[in-house]
Amino acid sequence: MADATSTKSARTAPAKTRRRQLIDATMISISRHGISGATLTAITKEAGLSLGLVNFHFKSKDALLAETLKFLAEEHRDLWMQKLDRADFTPADKLCAIVDAQFHPRVCNRKKLSVWFAFFGEGAYRKSYRSTSSEIDLERQEVCIELCRDIIAEGDYAGPSAEDVVQTLEGLFDGLWLNILMYPDLFTRKKALGQVMSYLSLVFPKHFD
Repeated sequence: MADATSTKSARTAPAKTRRRQLIDATMISISRHGISGATLTAITKEAGLSLGLVNFHFKSKDALLAETLKFLAEEHRDLWMQKLDRADFTPADKLCAIVDAQFHPRVCNRKKLSVWFAFFGEGAYRKSYRSTSSEIDLERQEVCIELCRDIIAEGDYAGPSAEDVVQTLEGLFDGLWLNILMYPDLFTRKKALGQVMSYLSLVFPKHFD
């Protein structure tokens, strides 16, 4: 909970700062209580802000949840998107950058994974998840398919198609995220990254050692 000093600072902070503070408080509340338990009262208490400020910036809880999910999706996208325009990166380097982003500590941590899976698990919010994240998810998958096609052409591989490789990668990403969340003593980011890279070394041995 915020103390008196931080609460005063929050109330006089710029609108962008307040919005980010509310998003952070929403993630903390969801990770602790789930979506249904993350009430506006709990979120404002965590943020040290008034209920009126939440309504001013987001109008409703659903709007705040949608913005929180959008923030997570764009944060994830930014991690790998910045690598795609690098002239010194090969298609394999760029695919590695996307895989690395999946397990970057900024996005792959218990708080944020809890939020992702809260949206997955709450039937009432799956539609919100799809509408907010599907475009970014599809973009990533399409980029991965093009990179895999380039790698297949470079290595003259006769194995799985680019589409099949990417579908397997997506399944690995989701499954490993869930394992990291549920069994943190057995599954770590480093181990998960190693498992994905081991898969890529099987299908593209000339590019991934």
